[in-house]
This record gives sequence, C-alpha cells and structure tokens, in this order.
Amino acid sequence: MDFSVIKESVGAVPFDEIKKQREYTLLVRTVVDSRFKNSPKAYVHTYGCQGNVADGERIKGMLREMGFVFTDSPKDADLVLYNTCAVREHAEDRVFGNVGALKPIKEINRDLKIVLCGCMMQQKKVADKIRMSYSFVDIVFGTHVMHRFPEFMYRMYCTGKKVFEIGDSAGVIAEGLPVSRDSSFKAWVPIMYGCNNFCSYCIVPYVRGRERSRSSKDVLDEVKEVIKSGYKEITLLGQNVNSYGKADGEMDFASLLREINDLDGDFMIRFMTSHPKDCTRELIDTMAECKKVAKHLHLPVQSGNDRILQEMNRHYTREKYLDLVRYAREKMPSLSITSDIIVGFPGETDSEFDDTLSLVDEVKYTSLFMFIFSPRDGTAAAKMDDPVSHAEKVKRFKKLEELQAKNSIEIASSMKDKVYRILCDTDCGKGLLSGKTEGNMTVTFEGDPDNVGKFLNILITESNSWNLKGKII
Repeated sequence: MDFSVIKESVGAVPFDEIKKQREYTLLVRTVVDSRFKNSPKAYVHTYGCQGNVADGERIKGMLREMGFVFTDSPKDADLVLYNTCAVREHAEDRVFGNVGALKPIKEINRDLKIVLCGCMMQQKKVADKIRMSYSFVDIVFGTHVMHRFPEFMYRMYCTGKKVFEIGDSAGVIAEGLPVSRDSSFKAWVPIMYGCNNFCSYCIVPYVRGRERSRSSKDVLDEVKEVIKSGYKEITLLGQNVNSYGKADGEMDFASLLREINDLDGDFMIRFMTSHPKDCTRELIDTMAECKKVAKHLHLPVQSGNDRILQEMNRHYTREKYLDLVRYAREKMPSLSITSDIIVGFPGETDSEFDDTLSLVDEVKYTSLFMFIFSPRDGTAAAKMDDPVSHAEKVKRFKKLEELQAKNSIEIASSMKDKVYRILCDTDCGKGLLSGKTEGNMTVTFEGDPDNVGKFLNILITESNSWNLKGKII
C-alpha cells in the first residue's frame, strides 16, 4: 500500500469499538478462569524503539485485565508474546531465531499459546513467512489492530483456530486502552503515531502509517494521571514529535511542552524523536525557558553530506542542521545533544563519509547511535546501487566509533567535580546505584536502594567516557 498518496485524515477508534474490546476482555477472563487452576502466566518481550515499549505496556495492560500475570521466562509461560521491530534486519533475524526456539517448548507444553505482533507483522511477506514456516504460532497481528487483541484472544481460545490480522490501514488512534507500566517512576506517553517523511531508508511509514496526533486533552489527561501516581520522568513519544498537531488542528509541540511544564509536581520532561527539518527555534526557546524540560535533544542527523542527505530524503542540509545546533547551544550552553548516524548508505563515498566525521567532530555529541546501512524491502534505498563492500563499511564504522569515543571522554571529563541533579533509576546491587543526568548520561554511586525513583544531587568524582562515578551530596 502506498501511504504517500493518502490524503484523508485518520480518526480515533470509535468508543463503541473500544467498549466491545472491553467486553471481549471479560469473556477471555472467563475462559482462562475455567481452564487454569491459577492465573495463567504471560511472557512479553518487546523489541525496538520506545514507541514499541509503550505499545508493549498497553498490550500487558490488556493481558492483565484478561487475567494474566507475568513471568520472566518463556519456559514458565502459558502465553508468549513478541512485540516486534522492523527497522533493521538484525532485529528481524533475532525475532525469527527466538520464535524458532519456542517450537521445542511448545512440543512439551501443547497448551502454550504464541503471539507475534508489532511492526514486523505489518509486513505481508513476514506474516506469510510466519504462516508457512512457523505453523506453531497462534496469533499474528499488525500495528493498526493492536486494540483488537482481546478479540483475537477470544477467537483463538474459543475456536482453536489461528488468527492472522494485519489490517491494511493508514493508522488509527485507540484511546482508553489499559496500561501496565514497566516502571513506577518513568512513564512513556505517546503523543502521536506514524510518519509522513518517507526517508528513503526507512520502513516506518509503511508499518506505522501516516502521522496522526492524539488530542492535547488526552495527552494532558494521561500526563496528569502519571504525575498524580508519582512518576518522576515523563517521556513524550512520536516518530517525529516536532510534527505534533500539524495534520490534526491541534496545538503545536512547543505549546504542548509549555502546557505540561506548567503542571504542578516535581517531574522531568523528555521527548523523542525530533526531526531536524521540523525542529524550530520556537521549540529551542521553549526548551530553554521550561525548567522541567530536560536539556537533552536527540536530533538524528544520519549523514553530514548534503548529497547523501538528499538521497535519504531528509529535507535539510548540513548547514541548516549546524545552524540549529549553534542556536540551541547559544540558548542552552549545557545542552546535551545525541544523534543517529547511518554508515555506508548506498553510494556513499569516502569523502562523503569524511563529511560525516567532520560534522560529528564539530557538534561534539554526548553519544551516538551508529548503524551500518540495512536495506529494508519496500523502501527506495533498497533499490539503490550499493558498490561499497561490507568490509569497507565496517572500517568506516570503526573510525566513527573511535571519534565518538574521544568526544564522549572529553565531555565526561568536563563534568568532573560538578554537581548534577539525577533521577536514580537502578539498584546495581552491593550498595551501588545508578541514574541519569538531565543530559541522559549514566552515573554510578553508592547509596541506599530506597533512593531508586528519587531525584538526587550527585557530585561527579570520576569520569571515563560514559562511566561516570559520583557521590550523593
């Protein structure tokens, strides 16, 4: 399906449909109560981005209401669910490998149910492969029909037949789904779904649909609820949060940030991901002026060369990107900037890759997510000539890795003997805790486990790249 030609707006799932799914939830609970002596166990594993994680929390919310509890091992489970990612080939290979490993488990436990969902399943070729080669899988559904999960469960249990529901759609918004959050102090809050950018290497618009924004009321209601529940870090999610509201007549993203910042409570606001072509000076000004908005900007550049950026269909130039970075640093001198970079895009020359290296050295990113180009069937880049060998791409990757390691060490060294407010998020054991600075850098320190979930002032005492050590003051 060519989503780029779709013009009609995408609405929310009707309330009657959500109500019907709640009725299916109760029916499934009745079924599992009659079949299991104790509450059935579900093993849920999510691959990929934070948006997938947020979907996984909603899937777990539905499972919990259907009467399931959760286990950390597929061997102990009555139901195994993999929520999949299609962004890179490696992620898909991992899923197929892990699904294949379930076959002997199901041969021992014939009552085990296996569910596959998410971005991979939205691709017909993947769903067909599952149908033909993994006949022991019970339910397959795509991203656009996630809200119908209770219905699929009921059909599976009551008919004994397999369920395959992909749903050819530009995408919907389903409000009112239950959420079982993985953390008691960090909350993922989706504000929009889908993407209109059609970057030539990216499968997302084809598996997630077109851009559609949740209403500001629904977003603010969810944010207020997590603040009321004591959450300390709220991350707003979207494939391109800067496009929030554009296609739906809503307030823009900068205005939404200000609305959330003005809510009562002691919390920090993060957001992912910002597309450089839509990152405005107004947004930078908003970040600078709003005390609760973390001074961290994830701004994927992908390449430092204008020809490659054009081939990627990114709609900005190297200089426009650098101008934005300079303005952001002027407004927020301590701003932490992170990014994504693709190494070895089809046709990229040595000199064009050198442009990426020089940009990275100029920006001084706190950290980088670096990837060797992975062709995705159905995207424009998958059809491009790619004369550079994988071995050469690996050499380039190592150069970039070494440069970023040097920059990270410099940034970490500059933090020594300074105090940072961090959210303690992990009990590492043996009296050690860790947490992240506003700039999203991890710090390890000694402390009581009761500090997990709290904001602390930490003096940085040692630094080595991302291995920061400190003490509570």
